[in-house]
Amino acid sequence: MKPRDLVELFVLAAIWGASFLLMRIAAPALGAFPLMALRVGLAAVVLLPLLALQGGLEILLRRWKALLVVGFFASALPFVFYGYALQSVSAGLASIVNATTPLFTALVAWAWLNDRLTGTALAGMLLGLCGVVVLVWGQASFSAGGSGWAVLACLGATLSYGIAAALTKRHLTGVPPMATATGSQFFAALVLLAPAIASWPAQLPGVEVWLAVVVLAVVCTGLAYVIFFRLMASVGPSRTVTVTFLIPAFGMFWGAVVLDETISLRMLLGCGVILAGTGLATGVLARLPWRARRPD
Repeated sequence: MKPRDLVELFVLAAIWGASFLLMRIAAPALGAFPLMALRVGLAAVVLLPLLALQGGLEILLRRWKALLVVGFFASALPFVFYGYALQSVSAGLASIVNATTPLFTALVAWAWLNDRLTGTALAGMLLGLCGVVVLVWGQASFSAGGSGWAVLACLGATLSYGIAAALTKRHLTGVPPMATATGSQFFAALVLLAPAIASWPAQLPGVEVWLAVVVLAVVCTGLAYVIFFRLMASVGPSRTVTVTFLIPAFGMFWGAVVLDETISLRMLLGCGVILAGTGLATGVLARLPWRARRPD
């Protein structure tokens, strides 16, 4: 991996880690549907001109059905789940649960696309779920004031990402990545438009919330997609997916620095177990150079 690629990987992790902070700021004031409609709508405004410069707008019309479905599962549904969850749980906790995305991606690919699932991968999935249990143990109450439903919403978001990955592989293979990214945001915005209008807050929030919305949409969605797909083309999917291991660290960091959120020992332990399980399930740990080569 070239120095530029490594820098962009950390920048991407920092951006996506910050998205949980920004959602934590804006979601209580705007609500899940209005916030996420603004997020995907403004992101589409950023990405559409870039796609037009590449001559890819025709693809949106030709593949609109597949892009609509992928946009629902890749953006509309998981973003709303997070918008709901981050009204009650911390940005750091949500970013840690987000690390289970590759686990659900592998599980959905095995169940739906008949991808091979090794014993090591299965053990990694179980370990990752144990990490979630460690993370929320004693907190995930479903009574009033508990975070049980919020945690389930976070897990629902990561499962939705896994379904979106399978749908993309089955129905959008060969479609340019920028067209997939732009189309998913555009059609997600259409899906969320009506519920956003219906649940629009009676009292508009202050400047801080609107700044969070703009940064969330333009930087954490539009710009992040550009970086993500450049990395996919430059270093490949297997290396790009390692961004998953960095996002929780940045999510906890931003939450602690900006919102004074507490980073507990349970969070660190749960994060470590989830990441270890993710590494096993995706094969990342198996590819690491654990043993030094002997000199020739």
